[in-house]
Amino acid sequence: MLCAMETTKHITIVGAGLAGSEAALTLADLGFAIHLVEMRPEKQTCVHKTGLCAELVCSNSLKSMKADSAAGMLKAELAALGSHVFAAAQAHAVAAGGALAVDREAFAREVTDRIAAHPNVTLEHAEVCSIEQACKGSDAVVLASGPLTSDALAASLQQLTGVDRMAFYDAAAPIVMADSLDGGKLFRQSRYEDASGDAGDYLNAPFTREEYERFIEELVAAERVIARDFETRDLFQACQPIEEIARKGADAPRFGTLKPVGLTDPATGRRPWAALQLRAEDAHGESYNLVGFQTNLTFPEQRRVFRMIPGLENAEFARYGVMHRNTFINAPQLLTPLLQLRSTVDAEVPVFVAGQLAGTEGYCEAVRSGLHVAFSVASCLRGIDAPKLPAQTAFGALMAYATDPATVDYQPMHVNFGIMEPLPQRIRNKRERYAAYAARGQAALARYREELAACGLLPCAGDGASQGAEDARDDA
Repeated sequence: MLCAMETTKHITIVGAGLAGSEAALTLADLGFAIHLVEMRPEKQTCVHKTGLCAELVCSNSLKSMKADSAAGMLKAELAALGSHVFAAAQAHAVAAGGALAVDREAFAREVTDRIAAHPNVTLEHAEVCSIEQACKGSDAVVLASGPLTSDALAASLQQLTGVDRMAFYDAAAPIVMADSLDGGKLFRQSRYEDASGDAGDYLNAPFTREEYERFIEELVAAERVIARDFETRDLFQACQPIEEIARKGADAPRFGTLKPVGLTDPATGRRPWAALQLRAEDAHGESYNLVGFQTNLTFPEQRRVFRMIPGLENAEFARYGVMHRNTFINAPQLLTPLLQLRSTVDAEVPVFVAGQLAGTEGYCEAVRSGLHVAFSVASCLRGIDAPKLPAQTAFGALMAYATDPATVDYQPMHVNFGIMEPLPQRIRNKRERYAAYAARGQAALARYREELAACGLLPCAGDGASQGAEDARDDA
């Protein structure tokens, strides 16, 4: 059901990833005519495999669902605001302990189907090479072309912003076939669960000290695709290649990605020296992602070195890990709190930026930025003031940080408690403090949702997004 308040305004959205897909569906629900342009599969990137909307190329995990975590707070916001993409993720979840992980192909197909079925959305597969091209015939433009924005569009954006540096490096983890793994060496368990057969959602590959030290030695010495050591500023911290982490110290992975804390190997009855966790990539458990094993190793070296992991000696790789250059803009200097390019505030065609191109990091952050931009564009074109996004919410805190001109040396960031406004009174207990953040954020979110509804900026009750949001809230 579309909202009664429909307009003749036309909006061009460049990029049908998580942010672009969410912005398109939300604005279409609000009655705007959407021209969604995605260059894939006509022009493919180095990591995408399909032309589907919302294709995930790194992990299939959308992180924690815990209500008292920053990631969980963000999911509560997506549910309350009627996110189409979050509802699709909920519909295609796979077992991942306390996290939300999805069958990436089924998830992308559902988002694509929602876009194809919406009467207010026209999806075109073509490359947009310039901002001028996107603005032609449009009342507003949303750039959501993602971290792999084409060189031509990135160059056009750089001309508009006058900024030189718009890149950092990112990496994706390998995926292996389930039937190629040695079930005799792996055990199924989530952290802090009993070591009882199939109790957990993760497969674990336990290392002895000798196995671990030999593995790290080969990992550090292995041939890389981009054969240089990276400076910290070149790499987004949450996606550092495993070999870069190991290069900082032989025990570094054992206190990070390969930490054995909370695990008990049923074969020994003890905690292993180190352990790799593998998470299901699809609902049928036919393939598994090597959690936290983003890598820059060459494909032959991945095959050689990663087969040194206990249980992966004969692993068949459904996808090798890859490393690629990501593009993002300096949000604090270039974007308003509404995610509009400051240089277009008085322009005939306002330009907004969403997703990772806007300098946020994380799947749910991208989806939420698509929602935020949709509300911003709708209010701009309707000539009304958008309600102020509360800094007490997870995304509000991220936007307050990411669009503050005082923020320097900005790098893409996830939502986290470190950037949230301090509580009125200090709470020493971390669990209680996080619960207080979540309660405060929930109250602020409820007020914000009421303000959006009063301005006519929420999709009408009864449509697919609203129903999906209700289901998501029930599950959360």
